[in-house]
Amino acid sequence: MRAPPLLLLLAACAPPPCAAAAPTPPGWEPAADAPWCPYKVLPEGPEAGGGRLCFRSPARGFRCQAPGCAAHASAGRSLRASVLRNRSVLLQWRLAPAEARRVRAFALNCSWRGAYTRFPCERVLLGASCRDYLLPDVHDGVRYRLCLQPLPLRAEPPVVPEPAATAECVEFAAEPAGMREIVVAMTAVGGSICVMLVVICLLVAYITENLMHPAFGRPGLRRQP
Repeated sequence: MRAPPLLLLLAACAPPPCAAAAPTPPGWEPAADAPWCPYKVLPEGPEAGGGRLCFRSPARGFRCQAPGCAAHASAGRSLRASVLRNRSVLLQWRLAPAEARRVRAFALNCSWRGAYTRFPCERVLLGASCRDYLLPDVHDGVRYRLCLQPLPLRAEPPVVPEPAATAECVEFAAEPAGMREIVVAMTAVGGSICVMLVVICLLVAYITENLMHPAFGRPGLRRQP
């Protein structure tokens, strides 16, 4: 049994289904006994002081779902940045339990790429219990680079010094808000045009079958003199 032409046209115009939200992988959530994340936003110059101590609640149960969020991961897969549509970025990281016990803090360095060099944008010192940090506002179309380095505990120097922990870095660029609006508008207009074309095709088919064929199918009557 063949499907009606109208159903075939509507199926061709239907948009693809949206991707389901991926659940938060294990190890990205902060510990249950860590309700707060202490951090300091450090100034650019060392003579300006050590910054003010602040606290923020961790982002538990966060899911990065397209198209409102784009996820970017570091080379080691232990650091990821979720770029949200409101131009904020949620940075998340994870550590092995043995490594987490040897960490006293985290150093976060932010920079963005210019035409010829890189410019610093933010330096943050986070507590050992922190597993995420929110950048409230990033510029559209700018290539950012975020590097996170664990700072070891201050203890007596061992006989054989351990190598310093390497920083994990992730790069991303926020999509311009104007381009997102254009894409959404074009998608909506394209769907409306597709539906209108279907209606016009059906109307033309109806007119052709019911109005024009009878007029051409019957011969005209000649007037008798």
